[in-house]
Amino acid sequence: MRVTTRTTYWLEHAWLDTHVEPGVAVEVADGRITAVRTEVPAPPPGAEVLRGLTLPGLANAHSHAFHRALRGTVQVGSGTFWTWRELMYGFADQLTPETYHALARAVYAEMALAGVSCVGEFHYVHHAPGGTRYADPNAMGEALIAAAADAGIRITLLDTAYLSSGFGEPPNAHQLRFSDGSAEAWAERCSVLKERDHARIGAAIHSVRAVPAGQLATVAGWAEARRAPLHVHLSEQTAENDACLAAHGRTPTRLLADHGVLGPRTTGVHNTHLTDEDIALLGGSGTGTCMCPTTERDLADGIGPAVALQRAGSPLSLGSDSHAVIDLLEEARAMELNERLRTRTRGHWTAAALLRAASADGHAALGWDDAGAIETGMLADLTTIALDSVRTAGPLPRLGAETAVFAATAADVRHTVVAGRHVVRDGVHTLVPDVPQALARAVEALRA
Repeated sequence: MRVTTRTTYWLEHAWLDTHVEPGVAVEVADGRITAVRTEVPAPPPGAEVLRGLTLPGLANAHSHAFHRALRGTVQVGSGTFWTWRELMYGFADQLTPETYHALARAVYAEMALAGVSCVGEFHYVHHAPGGTRYADPNAMGEALIAAAADAGIRITLLDTAYLSSGFGEPPNAHQLRFSDGSAEAWAERCSVLKERDHARIGAAIHSVRAVPAGQLATVAGWAEARRAPLHVHLSEQTAENDACLAAHGRTPTRLLADHGVLGPRTTGVHNTHLTDEDIALLGGSGTGTCMCPTTERDLADGIGPAVALQRAGSPLSLGSDSHAVIDLLEEARAMELNERLRTRTRGHWTAAALLRAASADGHAALGWDDAGAIETGMLADLTTIALDSVRTAGPLPRLGAETAVFAATAADVRHTVVAGRHVVRDGVHTLVPDVPQALARAVEALRA
């Protein structure tokens, strides 16, 4: 017999998509919101109290968990995306299912501390170094799914096809562990992965340089048959655009369109260097855009045309990608501030629009249409921002959305609730007692 678990949360201030509402009671049963009551000036008896501004849980729509090990190391000296990539390969070579689980658990716990309730993990480290398969061919993906559960957050595992090092080139020595050999073999392997309450399975095309054009449709077809999200790194670097034009006589976006990859369940990650035709193709097909501003500026990628993409019909989501920092509020702020620098004009998005990109639209990009809003029937995922820290004190509570986006940081996250369960309480993770120590140990294991 199933026992129903019920909790009432009292939100001192709640962002209800369009405005901040004081005194809101949220009733939860079995991980879902069953009622939202406004004009509740004091906590009901027995209610869990969330003081500050409560938002829907945040969705980190693009993550490479093992890149967290590069923080600091890749900030030494200068270089480009391509020199950064060589350092990244060195850490990827050290991963095992055990070390990856330990690192991802710590990284996902860091995300929970930053208010993230769901992560999209763009996963391509599938096999042992040299390409040898583990006894369980999905051992690495299973390690990530388990890590998310252990850290108390949801995950969409975007199992990634990565088959070549460039147009017409076989995988290099580092990339052998990423490759299944063909899109058909990739589909056979990832079809074994099973969804769980906290985990959904999606697909990814690493990039047009990493999946031969003739095999793009296989990956897209696998995702379409399952109505699963499909993500792809797209036009992050001008060098990729140039190589695609040389190999196929068309841009990466046009190549994807011609092979049936674009569509409303597809998200292009970065979408930085696009032509007007590219923007029209993405927007007209309803293909989403995941911007990762802290990584894009860290790698000197450039500033993508987010305003034009959204106007064309491409929904925007946000990700921390290489985890130069893990702070979805900073990603939201950076998208607006980058556009201000580029155009010398302020106010391209409202704070509410930026919060939606960090919550509801991010969840939708990851296949969680039932998350990202404080509404009856939605998953009970919440994050609470302090309004009394040195960064957030002063503004009127009704300006909480503006305060959260333009002043707060991940350090101001006070609570994170996932499926009605407190994962972060008063700034302390309830499942991973010492997150900094867990991160330090996991990163050190990869250096050993």
